[in-house]
Amino acid sequence: MSRAESRPPSYGSTRGRPRSKAVEQAILEAVLKLLEDGVPLADLSVESIARTAGVGKAAIYRRWSDKEDLFVDVIRAAEPAEPAERELPGTSMRDDLVVLLESLRQRILAGRSSAVLHTAHAQMRSSPKIWAAYHSGVIAPRRDLGIEILRRGRLNGELRTGIDLELTIDMFVGPLLIRTFVRHDPDLPDGLPEQIVDTVLHGLRPVGSPRG
Repeated sequence: MSRAESRPPSYGSTRGRPRSKAVEQAILEAVLKLLEDGVPLADLSVESIARTAGVGKAAIYRRWSDKEDLFVDVIRAAEPAEPAERELPGTSMRDDLVVLLESLRQRILAGRSSAVLHTAHAQMRSSPKIWAAYHSGVIAPRRDLGIEILRRGRLNGELRTGIDLELTIDMFVGPLLIRTFVRHDPDLPDGLPEQIVDTVLHGLRPVGSPRG
């Protein structure tokens, strides 16, 4: 929403009016659809969102004061509160890491998750509020899970002691993100998570540990 589209004073009189969850969901879905269609967040207008959602502009103004607040709610609606990756095989650190990276690969390839990721990344500097919401709701839970996997692996003797776990998780996730943001068409073939995990672990295992 541009400044010219800021909420008109007359809309303030609607405070306290029951809000339809169906209308709110339609608006959030409309934003996601437009982003998936390649419309940059900066180019989204209240008119286009309302038209796509099949609602009046007033329904948007009543709920969100600006586009930042709207997109924060879009992030929350599009991303699960708890990472699905928490359902890990638990057979080894290697297997858990492969599941974690495969989930990230699938999310990058999925239109909706990819649109949210690229939009949040594009707003990293211009909109700290949007980036903070994406980081806390999407990145941090999965990063914490990755570090937890590494910590368990270190305790089980699958990882050398003294290794910086924050840096190590970056070494696993980094290749996927580099291919996502550096290349126009991400090269994320089947089997890439296994290749990344096995390549990195080859240099991180304790000396004398079998490759497995």
